[in-house]
Amino acid sequence: MHPTMPLGSAAGQGWQQLGELLLAFVLSAFVGLEREYRQKSAGFRTYTLVGVASALFVLVSKYGFNDVLLPERIILDPSRVAAQVVSGLGFIGGGVIFMRRDTVRGLTTAASVWLTAALGMACGAGLTALALLTMAGYLFIMFVTPHWLRHFPRSKSPGCTLVVIGQDDAEFPDRVQALVCERHFTIGHVRLDRMTQEGHMALALRVRGKPPYATLANALARLEGVLSVRTENGGNDTE
Repeated sequence: MHPTMPLGSAAGQGWQQLGELLLAFVLSAFVGLEREYRQKSAGFRTYTLVGVASALFVLVSKYGFNDVLLPERIILDPSRVAAQVVSGLGFIGGGVIFMRRDTVRGLTTAASVWLTAALGMACGAGLTALALLTMAGYLFIMFVTPHWLRHFPRSKSPGCTLVVIGQDDAEFPDRVQALVCERHFTIGHVRLDRMTQEGHMALALRVRGKPPYATLANALARLEGVLSVRTENGGNDTE
């Protein structure tokens, strides 16, 4: 039986740890306020909770098991909890990513959730300088670089969406994408729809490269299992 300890007397509950938790709260709140300002799905409360919880996880990992450690018999590995925090944050990041037609939204929000967890973990580990520098970098990226990117040169080729219809085969999408890459085109968004009644599948690919795209469409039409190829910009279908 361990004697009852007054609140705060156990190792890891001093002013240093409270300061680390407070710093995690402040930095995470700054990230949340930026997302709140932009009216994103995850805002102030979500980011603050993620950052503080991550810091608390690391502090528990560092100090929460000191009373059961035995020299040369039970050894503590704080990195295990940190690794589990990184993998566990995936479900929150995945929950804010969604697709609307051909546009994927929420990637920046998911990345900022990931960064907020890293900020909290850094604060919990006592790496305050790294946490502050990372926070400064985040604010720079979110508030300064958008003005630069508006003037950044863009590719003159808008790209093209190709819809390839073929037999319902598990290897069909891989064959199509491999041919596109062989022709030195870049693949962006990919959408796969199965037409179960006909036994076919439709693969829509957003491709970008050196035109003409009709040459790529003709090459895809000759691929094994392809029934038809059409372009979104009104090009002729290739049967």
